[in-house]
Amino acid sequence: MDNTELKHIVEAALLAAGRPLSLDELRSLFGADSEAPPRQELRAAIMALQSDYAGRGIAVKEVASGFRVQIEPSMSRWLMKLWEERPPRYSRALMETLAIIAYRQPVTRGEIEEIRGVSVSSNIVRTLLERGWIRVVGHRDVPGKPEMFGTTRDFLDYFGLKKLDDLPPLAELKELASLNPQLELPDVATAAAELAGEAHALAGEDTTDVASLDEALAVAGEPPAAGGRAADVAEGGQAPPVDNVVPLKGR
Repeated sequence: MDNTELKHIVEAALLAAGRPLSLDELRSLFGADSEAPPRQELRAAIMALQSDYAGRGIAVKEVASGFRVQIEPSMSRWLMKLWEERPPRYSRALMETLAIIAYRQPVTRGEIEEIRGVSVSSNIVRTLLERGWIRVVGHRDVPGKPEMFGTTRDFLDYFGLKKLDDLPPLAELKELASLNPQLELPDVATAAAELAGEAHALAGEDTTDVASLDEALAVAGEPPAAGGRAADVAEGGQAPPVDNVVPLKGR
């Protein structure tokens, strides 16, 4: 099989799947492992596709679950009419809660409330769980054994991220605080809605009156260190042992 044919097969698979495909999933399309092209050749084919799509309205992007074909954010204004179903709209409180979990995980509901300065609605937590953006990763070893939350692979996929380290550094967000001084939250720096806007556009969702994830990120404190506990949680695994944590069994 020559490189051009392999590239066409990969392209067709990504378009047909309608979801991210990992290299192993792509290899499985070729039958027996001995007949499948090496991972290096598949990755080279994907890089060739990325080069082919450069400057066009679609792109091949790597996210947490693998590779996918997606529209470029700049195309969203022309394509919104294709989605007739009314899109979900998320409140600023929900996006702030999600941002805190993303940067401070594993984190309990009480810790989220302490950071935000207000109570967290049960509806917000339930919505994030149902959407598959967060999950319970353990229980804090304190009275009451409160649940600790972390983000999921679905969260990374939805927001077009490969890993948690791809989240915008909070230092950059804080430098942009002056862009949105009307946000009446203590110690909150805001930024442009690029990350959330792109994600909603990819899913065919209206961004009108939807709080930006970037706007909410700066309430969360410092981002996790590269390769640290938060990154492990985001990859869908169990959080490494930390102080005062009772890990869930069978997860």
